[in-house]
Amino acid sequence: MSKIVIFGAGNIGRSLVGQIFSKAGYEVVFIDVLKWLVDLLNKKKGYRIEVKDVNPETIWVDNIRAVHAADVEKASLEVSTADIVATAVGPNNLESIYPIIARGLVKRLKSEKRPLDIIICENIRNSSRIFRDGLSKYLPEDYPLDSMVGLVETSIGKMVPIMTEEQKKKDPLLIFAEAYNKIIVDRKAFKLGVPKIEGIEPKDNMAAYVDRKLFIHNMGHAATAYLGYITDPEMKYIWQAIENKHIRSTVKSAMWESGESLIREYPKEFNRQNMEEYIDDLIRRFDNKFLGDTLYRVGRDLPRKLSRNDRLIGALLLDQKNSVSAPCTTIAAAAAMFFRAKDEKGNLYVKDKIFAEEIYPCGIDYILEQVCGLDPKKDRIVFQEIKETYQVIEADPKNWMDAIKSLRK
Repeated sequence: MSKIVIFGAGNIGRSLVGQIFSKAGYEVVFIDVLKWLVDLLNKKKGYRIEVKDVNPETIWVDNIRAVHAADVEKASLEVSTADIVATAVGPNNLESIYPIIARGLVKRLKSEKRPLDIIICENIRNSSRIFRDGLSKYLPEDYPLDSMVGLVETSIGKMVPIMTEEQKKKDPLLIFAEAYNKIIVDRKAFKLGVPKIEGIEPKDNMAAYVDRKLFIHNMGHAATAYLGYITDPEMKYIWQAIENKHIRSTVKSAMWESGESLIREYPKEFNRQNMEEYIDDLIRRFDNKFLGDTLYRVGRDLPRKLSRNDRLIGALLLDQKNSVSAPCTTIAAAAAMFFRAKDEKGNLYVKDKIFAEEIYPCGIDYILEQVCGLDPKKDRIVFQEIKETYQVIEADPKNWMDAIKSLRK
C-alpha cells in the first residue's frame, strides 16, 4: 500500500489532502505539533468531514495514523519511507518542519535512493524556491537535492470555516468544509510522476494558477469581508456580505480587475471565457449559506493580508503593471484598514489587535509604507489612490460607494 506523510493535521491537511489520498487507497500519516490531536487520531483511526453545501454529506476518512512532531526520529523515519509527502502547516510554520524532512531525506538516500515528491499546500508564491532554500540549510552540502526531491507548488482553493467551541467539544476531529475538492499542482515538478488521484489537477504554468488563486479568489474573498464590515460592523457571515448588491457588484468588479490583468499576464492560460467561469463559480461559493464562513475568519490577519506581495497590494501592483484601472480593488485595500471583526468570544485576532492598537494610530502613510511595503515615490499611483480612498471612507465608512465614484472620475 502506498503511503503519504502529511505535515499538518489541520483544516486543509484533514479536509482536503488527507481525504483525497485516503479515498485513493493511500495510508495517511499525519505529523503534527499538537499531542492531543495526534493521540486522538491514533485512537479513532479516522475522522468525519461534514460537507456544508447545497448537497450536504458526511465523509468518513479512514486508514490514518499520526506521529507527534516532537518525536523527530520517528517522524523522519516516516518521511524516509513515504511514497509522497505533503505540507499544510501554514507559511509561518515551514521552518519548523525542514529539519524533520531533511533528516528523513538523508535516511532515504542511504536506504532506497528513490526520489521523493513533496506537495507544498501553502498558497504562497514561489513556494518551491522558498522551500528549497529552507530545506538546504539542514541537508549535507553534497546532498543531491535537485535530483532526489520534487518540490511541487500548488494552488489550494478549498474553504474551511471556523467551528465554534461547542462544535469542537462534541467531536474534536470533526471538520466542516465546502464540497470543493481540487489541488492544482505543478506537473513539471514531480520526479515520480503526478499521482493518478481524483482531485489532483496538474498544470504546466503553475505561476499563473498561484496568481489566479491569490489575486482573484483570496483578494475577492478578503474584499467581501472588508466591505461587509464597513457596511455593517455587526455583520457576521460572508454570505450576508455578498448578498448585498453593492458589495457583490464591487467585489465582482475587483475580481475582474485582477482577471483582466491575469489575461494580459498569462494569455496562453486565461481568456475571458475561462475567467468568467472561475469568477462566477467563486461568487456562488462565497454565497454558500450552509458553510457559515465568517467575516472574521476571511478578513483576519491584516498585517499579512495587506503586505506587498499578498492579495490586495499584490493585485494592485499587477494591475498597474498591466495598465488596468482598479478602483474596486483600491477600495477593498482602503476598507481593510478599518476591519475590526471579532471572534465568537468578542476578541480581535492577535495580529489585528496589534494593528489596531499600535500600527493604525501611526497613520495611513506609515501603514502604506511599513505594512503594505509601498514606496511613496516608486509606487506613487497605488500609494496615493489608496490614501485618498482611505480618507473618503474615514469621513463616512458606510458611504464607501462615494470613494469608488471619486476614483472613477
